[in-house]
Amino acid sequence: MATKLLNPSYIGSFNQRFREKRFLFFTDLLDRINSKAPIHILDIGGTEIYWDRMGFTNRDNVHITLLNLTPTSVSNVRFSSVVGDACNLSEYGDKEFDVVYSNSVIEHLFTAENQEKMAKEVRRVGKNYYIQTPNYYFPIEPHWLFPCFQFLPYGVKVKMTQNYSLGNFPKTRDIEAARTRVDEIKLLTARQMERLFPEGNMYKEIFMGLTKSITMYHFPNVNKA
Repeated sequence: MATKLLNPSYIGSFNQRFREKRFLFFTDLLDRINSKAPIHILDIGGTEIYWDRMGFTNRDNVHITLLNLTPTSVSNVRFSSVVGDACNLSEYGDKEFDVVYSNSVIEHLFTAENQEKMAKEVRRVGKNYYIQTPNYYFPIEPHWLFPCFQFLPYGVKVKMTQNYSLGNFPKTRDIEAARTRVDEIKLLTARQMERLFPEGNMYKEIFMGLTKSITMYHFPNVNKA
């Protein structure tokens, strides 16, 4: 039950409600882009169902390219799916997309070097960007859904991943698989996000006085509210 309350895959979950609030902030920025032509969005790590849950799939003036490591099915003509690497978007030109969007992906890249590569590519190919990630210092780790899991010693995290089903992850007895799972997640602080996106502004998602997630956004040419 706790997993359903916290997992954004479930409609009405705690995290889904936070996503919806963040998304309203994003759409306010998007609606102020001064463009009569269709707005092209590159969503790194996105799915059609995510946009559908946000009530966004019927906008006539938007086309969304979903970029993932593996093929993702789409049914709406306003979407296209491509296979690609967030750390290397060399198939796209500078400022090719009106907006680069990403929700909880940059913390899944294993290394700080890969995070830097993704940030540079986002800033290169997007005229505007909106990049969200969980906050390293929020006390509930968002993937294992275990208090302060991110602060535990590496070996303890691996052992817990091997022996318990926690949050979004079923237990895995294979030690190499457990290590890979732990290695994949590299949560970021607000200061690290500011370094990755130096010209960006920060939107903080606050819960009970604590920063739950961090979004760096840069929409330099939108009409001012």
